[in-house]
Amino acid sequence: MYIIGILLCISLACNTPFIPKEKGYANVTFPTKSYQLLDSSNYPYQFEYPTYAFIDNNINYFGVNKKTDAWINIQFPNLNGTLYVSYKKMKPNQLDTLINDAYKFANNHSNKATYIADSVFTTPNGVHGVFFHIGGDVATAYQFFLTDSTRHFFRGALYFNTTPNADSLSIYNDFLFKDVQHLVNTFRWK
Repeated sequence: MYIIGILLCISLACNTPFIPKEKGYANVTFPTKSYQLLDSSNYPYQFEYPTYAFIDNNINYFGVNKKTDAWINIQFPNLNGTLYVSYKKMKPNQLDTLINDAYKFANNHSNKATYIADSVFTTPNGVHGVFFHIGGDVATAYQFFLTDSTRHFFRGALYFNTTPNADSLSIYNDFLFKDVQHLVNTFRWK
């Protein structure tokens, strides 16, 4: 009896038609772009960030509380992403070290990256920086730093809380790229 049951299951399983899984991407509805000003006496900078994001300033970096160091995370909860932001009040002759560190952070992804493109820019507000676009199945597609070259150094990197897949993340990266650009273009030192 047991053998007949097994044979019956096998014959029924073999006779079911094969239906391939459809190829495509999830239909994502993005929020409408609108921005708000981050302008607090707690930070030596100000900029506009999306209204669908929130600022998390309770940052611990290897057990060190960075709240008093003006570090923040800009959380995009509906997109499962975070723009990690660090700030450094520069000491004399520290600019080269901080720039080298920013390039090292970007180049840490070179083993998975198909390319790493950097571009130097100056914003409409006179803030100088470098933007990194990192292609491929990497943890972060966008990184940047901003500086006044003497007193302030501000660095950002966009990450998603998922396994890196350039194809699947491309629509999210494209959407948030405009927000990162807006942040950079509205950035001012106080």
